[in-house]
Amino acid sequence: MRETALGTDEKWMRIALAEAGLAREAGEVPVGALIVRNGVLLASTHNSPISLQDPSAHAEILALRAAAAVVGNYRLPGTTLYVTIEPCIMCAGAILHARVERLVFGAEDPKGGAAVSLYRLLEDRRLNHTVAVTEGVLRQACAEILSGFFQGKRLIGPS
Repeated sequence: MRETALGTDEKWMRIALAEAGLAREAGEVPVGALIVRNGVLLASTHNSPISLQDPSAHAEILALRAAAAVVGNYRLPGTTLYVTIEPCIMCAGAILHARVERLVFGAEDPKGGAAVSLYRLLEDRRLNHTVAVTEGVLRQACAEILSGFFQGKRLIGPS
């Protein structure tokens, strides 16, 4: 029996959520991302800007770098990027430059989202590439891991 697109998206998003859990355990903002091409996982990563001391070490950027290394090319046509939260402007730019075909994300980011919330960079026809966007896959689970993390930070207080 063939998997439905939604079933496939949920399967991959669960792996991204597991990556987000690894980020949370490391004290990083819990965001997970992975890149798939033709049903094959190319890269699976999570946020690491604190541990890598790198402001660009968002889960999406790390996944793009890892997938590019696997395929031997900085262009990633025919790929789908799964991420637990809507990408920021920096990540949206990298997604466009990598020529990712499709983005699937869980929770919207009303304060920094560049796919649907604040900006719609990935579908801007003035640019030389556009990305198909699917939003809201496992939205509640993706939102809860983030809200739980930040709620815990507020209870503990600043470090």
